Amino acid sequence: MTFSVAGFRFAGCAAGIKKAGGLDLGLIVADQPVVAAGVFTRNLVRAAPVDVSIERLGLGRVRAVLANSGNANACTGAAGLAATLASTQATARLLGLEGAQVLPASTGVIGAVLPAEKIEAALPGLVEGLSADAAEDFAKAICTTDRWHKIVRGTVATESGPPASVVGIVKGAGMIHPDLGPAPAQGSGPLHATMLAFFVTDAKADRGALQAALERAVELSFNACSVDGDTSTNDTVLALASGLAGSANETALFEGFLPVCRELAKQMVLDGEGAEHAVEIRVEGLPDDAAARTVAKTVATSLLVKTALFGKDANWGRLLAAAGRAGVAFDPKGASISVAGTCIFEKGTPLGKEVEAVANRGMTERSYGIVMTLGTGPGSFTYLTSDLGHGYVDVNAGYRS
Repeated sequence: MTFSVAGFRFAGCAAGIKKAGGLDLGLIVADQPVVAAGVFTRNLVRAAPVDVSIERLGLGRVRAVLANSGNANACTGAAGLAATLASTQATARLLGLEGAQVLPASTGVIGAVLPAEKIEAALPGLVEGLSADAAEDFAKAICTTDRWHKIVRGTVATESGPPASVVGIVKGAGMIHPDLGPAPAQGSGPLHATMLAFFVTDAKADRGALQAALERAVELSFNACSVDGDTSTNDTVLALASGLAGSANETALFEGFLPVCRELAKQMVLDGEGAEHAVEIRVEGLPDDAAARTVAKTVATSLLVKTALFGKDANWGRLLAAAGRAGVAFDPKGASISVAGTCIFEKGTPLGKEVEAVANRGMTERSYGIVMTLGTGPGSFTYLTSDLGHGYVDVNAGYRS
């Protein structure tokens, strides 16, 4: 499958940022100034590239995205900001652009200043390698603890003529509990790798429609998934539209972006550090979707639930207990729970070890679902989570060393 999109070129190279070597610097370049939108971490502690991208998005159309892995450039003060500005300015010079037309993104270890000199030394080769067919090189260059690169192609309906293309690229395996919002983002979250996501489309769209569609799609995908409950300092999602295909309104953009976002979110959760399963926690029967979302998120982020998923144990008690502390009223006597297609708890009553054994076998699948019906109301929501096992500790206990 080709991942080219009219109006864009991609590249990836090894700049020596990662200690272990490999591709660690990626570049997306638009042939002409393009409409851009973005959402960013709502962690109060934000990395320099996040702040710079927020500011530059507000200045108008952009031409390039420069992304690195192996160094988050977070909590690095004036030196980190200077390194972000220097690396993007060097990129702009080589491409014949204004510095503000380059959006930066970084992922990796917190607390180390971005090695701008390594990036500047690698840039000539990176620019020389730009190609419409090199999106996978870019995808590989932004990976950190990812076990595979993640890239998905979709389509966007246009007002007349054939559909436009959209390609989404994401990285992420740890420090995944996105809480993304429009710039300027303000909020709270724990300081603690990161998700970065980039979308390119040849649809013609105005900035307001692109921004609104991106926000809506992210809210139902990345903002509805978790690996470990830690919201990163660097989470960034950018969307660029070249306008070389037909016009698309907000609804068409949203409907085109959402399945791509959801598949990328699933790939990210499947790739969770040490994870073996991606599990959809669906909560139904509550008064509204907001209440269902609250319960689904609480269950999906419960450490006891996530370790039971790792153990392939259909532990309905942990599921129900997590739902009960979510702060949403429901009657446990009317609750029912299905795991991997098997009902194990019905109207407040466990159905026994035999059906639990069937559910346990279903939990050996790479991906499956859990449905919790907590009432008869119309509200429902699905939250995506991974299991949590020994591998997560192995990866993160010595992440810096």
